[in-house]
Amino acid sequence: MKILIIEDEPKTGNYLKQGLTEAGFVVDLIRDGLDGMHMALSEPYELVILDVMLPTLDGWRVLQNIRSAGKEMPVLMLTARDGVEDRVKGLELGADDYLIKPFAFAELLARVRTLLRRGGKSKEPDVLQAADLELSLLRRRVTRGGKKIDLTAKEFALLELLLRRKGEVLPRSLIASQVWDMNFDSDTNVIEVAMRRLRAKIDDDFEPKLIRTVRGMGYVLEIPER
Repeated sequence: MKILIIEDEPKTGNYLKQGLTEAGFVVDLIRDGLDGMHMALSEPYELVILDVMLPTLDGWRVLQNIRSAGKEMPVLMLTARDGVEDRVKGLELGADDYLIKPFAFAELLARVRTLLRRGGKSKEPDVLQAADLELSLLRRRVTRGGKKIDLTAKEFALLELLLRRKGEVLPRSLIASQVWDMNFDSDTNVIEVAMRRLRAKIDDDFEPKLIRTVRGMGYVLEIPER
């Protein structure tokens, strides 16, 4: 499958191209918005990874021109800006998903594969839910029982991973690679500390308890059977 990356930051662009190539994709990397738009319109790509801040033509204009030309390939937007307005703008212009920098490559790869399976025909659901717990991807907002819960960026990413893989026991090594973008170190307790803090916010004052430790295996978010 052929992917186009439009990203002017050399380190990020090379990192993405190498990782996606090693994952088995054919990858073209363009560092200029106008050139990237011409490539997207003239070549048969299955997916475009598009940065927002680009020279000559920004990502919004590139996306708008791709959709105006009738191209329906999925577009994954990359942005360093965490404002709700930017994410809404991208989705309204026709983006299929977005990822905020910095990000773990494992998460980007998972999103790429999901978009390719869909063929761009359906959108990423905005709200992930379990019982009365809701996480809004677009608004970066978490509530439980209607009560707003304030999370750090890492806690939000951790909860998003647990909700996306609801009912599945996630080993610490997977959590480390997806949330912290690092190899698992058995001598560090960073995951345990983060999970303890997340549970205190998500579960301590609510029923039922949703996050569970599976001894010797990892963690799972699930709705317990009554």
